[in-house]
Amino acid sequence: MTATAILPFESATGPMPDAGRSEALVSPSSPRRPRIALYSHDTMGLGHVRRNALVAEAIARSVDWEIDVLLISGAREAHATRLPRGFDSLTLPALRKHADGSYGARSLRLPLPALIALRSETVRAALVAYEPDLLVVDNVPRGAVGELSATLEALSRRGRTRLVLGLRDIGDDAAVTRLEWERSDHARAIARYYDQVWIYGDPSVYDRARLDGLSPALDGKIRFAGYLDQRARAENAGADFAAFAREHVPTLDPHRPFALCLVGGGQDGARLAEAFADAEFGAGRHGVVVAGPFCPAGALARLRARASARGDLHVVDAVGEPAPLVAGAECVVSMGGYNSMCEIASYGKRALVVPRTHPRVEQRLRAERFRAIGAIDAVLLPDELDAAALSRWMCAPIDGVPTERAKLDLGGLARVAELARELLASTAPSRSPFAFAPGPAPVGGGH
Repeated sequence: MTATAILPFESATGPMPDAGRSEALVSPSSPRRPRIALYSHDTMGLGHVRRNALVAEAIARSVDWEIDVLLISGAREAHATRLPRGFDSLTLPALRKHADGSYGARSLRLPLPALIALRSETVRAALVAYEPDLLVVDNVPRGAVGELSATLEALSRRGRTRLVLGLRDIGDDAAVTRLEWERSDHARAIARYYDQVWIYGDPSVYDRARLDGLSPALDGKIRFAGYLDQRARAENAGADFAAFAREHVPTLDPHRPFALCLVGGGQDGARLAEAFADAEFGAGRHGVVVAGPFCPAGALARLRARASARGDLHVVDAVGEPAPLVAGAECVVSMGGYNSMCEIASYGKRALVVPRTHPRVEQRLRAERFRAIGAIDAVLLPDELDAAALSRWMCAPIDGVPTERAKLDLGGLARVAELARELLASTAPSRSPFAFAPGPAPVGGGH
């Protein structure tokens, strides 16, 4: 059984929800609304842009005045549907990360230097014209292949924009990350251009500042925000699980228990998806697999054929916000990407994780750390993956008493909203026509 693709950012077009808003702007007659921009390079999957969008919505909900938000990304799939009021998007010509970690054009027949030059000038021109009060750059201080260098210099000369680098909890093996940062001179870029570094993680799980050697030169700029509570995604989608399932997985009975398989964007998740499609889901359960917008056509065709043959498998090409599916699932089989792992932790779901191990070991490290503290139940490495292994886990008896879940710090959205308000307020005296007043952190988050 199959369902059609629903692509990211299916948020309401009306005003942002009132819950958690605060008195932020003290001058409604300001010449223009505050402007925020968020950049992600998006060379593999949709994790970076989805994280930026979640952060942006948290900031927008936390202030009592409408703001303008420009999402700059390299994933056109992320902006195929509606955005909240006051949000807009700029899609860059797409880059692709190859299996060996190198980059190339995903669609255009351009050599890499020409594509980077095109992307670089597009971002620079857009942000110089837009003049954001706050720019959040995801993951790479100078952008992919240094494409933000000209933009950072231009914004620095103008002196109107507060800059933040947003980092996920884990980059890669610590030694590899240190070498990569040294080779790319990231620390110097942060020291020169950035006001703060937000780490979307919990140092009790993985102390990235210490392990990656970020602390000595950057201590005063680093803020551990906590993991990002993905339940906000379901709230943004505006529907309970039954309604969500009827719209996006119409072949699934929302009252029947099901196992869920998540493979991120799908570009390297076909093997896991197909093993799940051949597995036993456990007595009385159906299976739902979200193939992802980048799933290879051949793999997607095989998944659909398998679903038609067995009747208890439901294939969704892609879904913009999988959080409602995670909320409704009885158990989850997933790759180890940041957003998927946060969704599992946010809902406290029984989960088996099959992490990507190449070209980065970030997913394996995250899976091992989450398993060590009880945030997930099992880790299966790719060379151990087959349908039989998945069947054994999904069909294993579950104790009558639920497993006590780890107390992960999931307060990241509340904290980044507060940090953003403070940075925006600091622009008022000298760099901005607005005056901001601090407000309470938005509702939600916590452990």
